[in-house]
Amino acid sequence: MMKLKCAIFDMDGTVVDVPYDWKKIKEELKTGGRPILTHIQGLCEPDKSEKWAILEKYEGDATRKAVLKKGIKDLLRFLRDKDLKTALVTNNSQKNVQYIIGKFDLFFDLILSREKGLWKPSGAPFLAVIKAFKLKKEECLVIGDTFFDIEAAKDVGIRQVLILNKDKDKFASTGAKIFSTVGELKAYIESVL
Repeated sequence: MMKLKCAIFDMDGTVVDVPYDWKKIKEELKTGGRPILTHIQGLCEPDKSEKWAILEKYEGDATRKAVLKKGIKDLLRFLRDKDLKTALVTNNSQKNVQYIIGKFDLFFDLILSREKGLWKPSGAPFLAVIKAFKLKKEECLVIGDTFFDIEAAKDVGIRQVLILNKDKDKFASTGAKIFSTVGELKAYIESVL
């Protein structure tokens, strides 16, 4: 196995717990089962701007209620001590990312929010991280909490996917490693470094 050099983190649900009611949001945005950002991006004006405003209001409200996942700061410090690069890749806005970073005093070597025009489930944002750090996909791992994180990693060929979610059965068939707590996840990373 190639030496690990980078950990790519998702934000909502991974670094912080955020009280989103995705079902309600998707119903109000009338996504028809499509991913929210893809749906909004495909709309014409004025619908597009109206839907962005609705999404941003929900996101802003939820972001202000965000709670840092127990053990995340310790994990980030551990990765820095091991000289691993850290990237934050989120489908959320730069404004909300900066709020979370500031509120919880977090540091990532690279941050990619949706304003870059790259969002999951596409692997494009992960590929951007790999290129920015001049790494190989085998030198990276993804830490997320949803199928979008898994799909994006598979799209690029990143095989090391760690999912932080208490519903282990939901992800059992994905090939990802599932952890209920950040502490369990950190212990696993320590064992493979």
